[in-house]
Amino acid sequence: MKRRILLVDCDQFFVQCARLADPDGAGREPLLLVGGSTEGRGVVTSASYETRAFGVRSGMPTSQALRLCPKARTVPVPRALCGEKSHAIREVLERFTPMVEPASIDEAYLDMSGTERLYHGEALHSTAERIQVAVLAETEIHVSIGGGVNRLVAKLAVSRAKPAGVHIVAPGEEAAFMADHEIGAIPGVGPVLTKELLRYGLKRVPDALHLTEKQLAATIGESRGPWLYRRMRGMDDSAVETQHTARSMSRDETFASDISDDAELRRRLRGLVRRLAADVRGDDLRTRTITVRLRDSDFRTRQASHTVSEAIETDVAIYAVALPLLLRLRAERRMPARLIGVAASNLADIASAARAQIALFDAEENSLETERDRRLARAADQVRRKYGRDAIAPGDMIDPE
Repeated sequence: MKRRILLVDCDQFFVQCARLADPDGAGREPLLLVGGSTEGRGVVTSASYETRAFGVRSGMPTSQALRLCPKARTVPVPRALCGEKSHAIREVLERFTPMVEPASIDEAYLDMSGTERLYHGEALHSTAERIQVAVLAETEIHVSIGGGVNRLVAKLAVSRAKPAGVHIVAPGEEAAFMADHEIGAIPGVGPVLTKELLRYGLKRVPDALHLTEKQLAATIGESRGPWLYRRMRGMDDSAVETQHTARSMSRDETFASDISDDAELRRRLRGLVRRLAADVRGDDLRTRTITVRLRDSDFRTRQASHTVSEAIETDVAIYAVALPLLLRLRAERRMPARLIGVAASNLADIASAARAQIALFDAEENSLETERDRRLARAADQVRRKYGRDAIAPGDMIDPE
């Protein structure tokens, strides 16, 4: 049975949410930047289609975006509304199929395989259009939908559907569809591999279709060669997974003015760790890998990571891993910082983490955290949920009056 996969992608999602949050302000502004500040600090989370005509793109420093489009209005991300809309969209999608996998806050894969009888033999394109109409009617969010026999084709097809359209690649047309793309556009082909392929004159998919798996393996490596051979032909066996554990979680902060003081950076890091640890515990997870990221005043971004032997979840334990990473980055380059971030990856649910820790030989008193630490951390989470995020905080996080 041929699979029927859709990717639902919210068009300029953060821009749509910002306009809904402030219909009389941002809602009437065609040149809109979401994220960053009016002073040019931070980066653009999302840009309206009108500003993109000036060369503005997501992830660009806001100061650069405002130089390209000086008349653009900058507004903060309406985080609460974005979360509400993302949840509401998922509820609509799950009425069409139980096989829904959120890929991000504004994207979700749907496996429509086996629903043909339910929808009386309706074409996948028609089902996708009905999904669009339902999402817009119930959430006020416009979406684009791409589809085909696998996730890879659906991901590329949704780019052809924007804005607010539907593009379905018919079964058997995958190879022809892929041949109309540059190799660098294939998901998973990053800038390093793209540059490497360009050295061999391989830019578009047809440029490399004459190469065998062995020839590609000899050119770009034993693992990447066969993988790229399949991807260029539109082959992808990955499944839509409804039970999906996040690969990572992160928190970061862009400063209103650059910070050079190490003590202040440690204080900001502790605050981010406190929020990150609460996120980890909130999803009943633990983490083994902590990464600290700094963006210097010259926009150079650096990071350092460390993986511990047993999974952790408490503020104290995560900070104990993160602080040496920050100190290492600061020692390597003494530049004022404009952003600091901390991420947790190598995540596992509590049950799995607990089973793994039983096998360790180290006694609990030699661990980064104890069961008592975990109980205290979760009790603090309950207090903060009831009385506010700052109801309980470390002493160095409290500003003296």
